[in-house]
Amino acid sequence: MIQGSIVALVTPMLQDGSVDKESLKKLVEFHIEQGTDSLVAVGTTGESATLSEDEHCDVIRSVVEYANGRIPVIAGTGANSTREAIELTSRAKTAGADACLLVTPYYNKPTQQGLFLHYKAIADAVDIPQILYNVPGRTACDMLPETIGKLSAITNIVGVKEATGDLSRIQQIKAVSADDFALYTGDDATSCEFCLQGGDGSITVTGNVAPRRVHEMIAAAINGEREKAEALDKQLVALHDTLFIQSNPIPVKWAVYKMGLMQQGIRLPLTWLTEDCYPALTDAMQQADVL
Repeated sequence: MIQGSIVALVTPMLQDGSVDKESLKKLVEFHIEQGTDSLVAVGTTGESATLSEDEHCDVIRSVVEYANGRIPVIAGTGANSTREAIELTSRAKTAGADACLLVTPYYNKPTQQGLFLHYKAIADAVDIPQILYNVPGRTACDMLPETIGKLSAITNIVGVKEATGDLSRIQQIKAVSADDFALYTGDDATSCEFCLQGGDGSITVTGNVAPRRVHEMIAAAINGEREKAEALDKQLVALHDTLFIQSNPIPVKWAVYKMGLMQQGIRLPLTWLTEDCYPALTDAMQQADVL
């Protein structure tokens, strides 16, 4: 089981919006050095919505190559078309990804039965560990614990990224899921408490900016060390908040740029962080001791 601080990696770009492979390699090395437990390539934070399929798969392949087996790489391969999700998942397996992360189909609002059949079809088609991803704030689709429980019985569906921020879902999902089914949070603000209550890790945006501290905080929380975990998280609270002051990944890309790890690139319709947000994010980075 993949556990701990799982960073939803930004996709570095040049100012013209093209993918910056040199900075991508630098970021992978940075995270390995800082103790990040695993990387998600081309998830929401990696601007999956605006990369072409070939770009998407090329970034996954590159992150796998740069990581070179030192930490697991999870590929974002979700789509609102089941056929497209199967194709992306198949290509990620070929690229050498250790697992795939599949967001619920967005925009078309499937029923719970539609969600079950969508994920079952992908699992049946591609033999690779698969992690469900529930983020109704972005997709207008909420996969309920009962549906997650049914899907957990499928051998290669190994976990869920639950990004509602609702801590009551931990026990709801545990009550209906297979014993070895992994629970990850996708909500940085509640990640400490999520792991203290039995979660297996955090698929984190904050980890892009403060990877060492997030790794240590999540490890302490998983180990049940409440006092240590909460003390570490206290230094991250402002960062958890301000990294969402505008739509993700706008603020986190600015922060990673300020750290000297990538250039000032993002792809439309996303735009660069506006200047009025600079002071709050700078202050949060200073509180987390990364500036």
